[in-house]
Order: sequence, then structure tokens, then C-alpha cells
Amino acid sequence: MSIEARALCKAWDGKLAVDHVSFVVAAGEVYGLIGPNGAGKTTTQRMLAGLLAPGAGQALVAGIDISADPVRGKRELGFHTGTAGLYERLTVRELLRYYGELAGMTAREVAARTEELASTLHFEKLLERRCGKLSTGERQRVSLARASLHDPLALILDEPTAGLDVLASRFVADYIRAARDRGTAVLFSTHYMTEAELLCDRIGLIHDGRLLDEGPPAELRGEEDSLEAAFLARVGAVEAEGEEQPGAADRFGADSDSETKEEPS
Repeated sequence: MSIEARALCKAWDGKLAVDHVSFVVAAGEVYGLIGPNGAGKTTTQRMLAGLLAPGAGQALVAGIDISADPVRGKRELGFHTGTAGLYERLTVRELLRYYGELAGMTAREVAARTEELASTLHFEKLLERRCGKLSTGERQRVSLARASLHDPLALILDEPTAGLDVLASRFVADYIRAARDRGTAVLFSTHYMTEAELLCDRIGLIHDGRLLDEGPPAELRGEEDSLEAAFLARVGAVEAEGEEQPGAADRFGADSDSETKEEPS
């Protein structure tokens, strides 16, 4: 196993944004974490990437507790988020060379991997262009290449197709499949149900900070016409049961006002 969430919890302003979320992403598997905006996808992924400390539970990458040993854990991880910026005055090739050097790669390794990723993500013609001149879709593809340049054992991709057109989304899908074929464990979040069905080996349905169900797309869909219908049915069942637990955040350390907070999503 390469990515594992063990009963992860995180509270914002006294409310649990992530509530005892547990799942495992195996090597050579694409696991989709899907749900609406505000469901807890980004917060869960940032804990797994070592960018947020869990209020409770454990986040493991390649068997390494990323809170206990963040340097070693992050060496095995590539993390992509649409909010990450690029150095606008560097060309795409210079940017990738810089991050490759930070990862301890040789010049030859960086050059070979740059060409490989440029081909997969179709940005060969952008290598000598400054990052500040790239379109939204081009920046997204370069950011994905940066995340996986060092060929990590695990990839965490936070809504990598958000805002992309059909063609750019196809390039990203090819990239995700190529990473899986290399034996990488890929955690992929999206709120596009159809996209998740096409790309993911298994899917976790998350809503209001809780993992409602998980399994292969066909299994989760069951007798419903679509995965979206199956998801809405599960949400409706949970809300009907009224499983809200007042004061639960207090057990897991609601964040103080002095901490840096993210917008829950």
C-alpha cells in the first residue's frame, strides 16, 4: 500500500470538516475521492500530503507516517493542487529543472523525465515559454508534470481537471493512466462523477466530512442509472438518519484562531 488514511479527523471553527475518514490506495491503483464542494476532499488530501496536521488519526505514504517523518514521506509523494503557483519568469524547462534539482535528480534524469512528461501531457511546444505566458490549461499540465517529475511512489491530485476544456482534460486523463501503469498509487479528487467512473479503479464517496461508501464504480452504482444517482441516494439516507453528533469537534482539537486556516473543501 502506498497511501493510507487512518481515521483522519480535522476541525475548523468547532465543526468537523473531516470525520474519521479511512481508506487505502494501493500501488498501481487510481482511487477517486468524490463529493461536492465543501465535502472534505481537499482537507483530507492536505493531511495526507503533510501540509496539515491531523486533529486525530494517521496519514501514511509508502508506510511512512508523514506527520512523524515528513521529509522522508514527502520524498515518496507528488502533490498537485490548482492553487499552487509557477515561477512566472522561468521557462517551463527551467522550472522543471529547478524542481528536479531540489528532488536530488541528475541533469540527465531531469532531461529524460521532462521529455517523457511533455509528451504525455502534450506541452512539448511550451518548454521554452515563460510560465507567466501560459494559459490556465497549460499551467495545469505543467504543474502536474512538476508534481510527478521525481517519479514518486504516490500521487495526490486535487481536482486536476477543474476548469479545463475537453482536450486538456483528456491529456490529464492520459497522464493519470500512465502513472497507474508505472505502479504509482494515485489519489484523485473530483466532483465530476462521469470522469471518476472512467478513470478510477475504486471510488470513495465523501459528504459532510464522512466517507459514506467505497468500492469499484460499478459496485457503487448498483441498480441506479448513474454514479451521481447512487451518491445522492446515499446522501439522502444519511441525512434521513440524522447522525449529527453535537460537540464531536471538541474531541479532536478544533483549531485555534492563531492557526493558519484553509477554505474547507
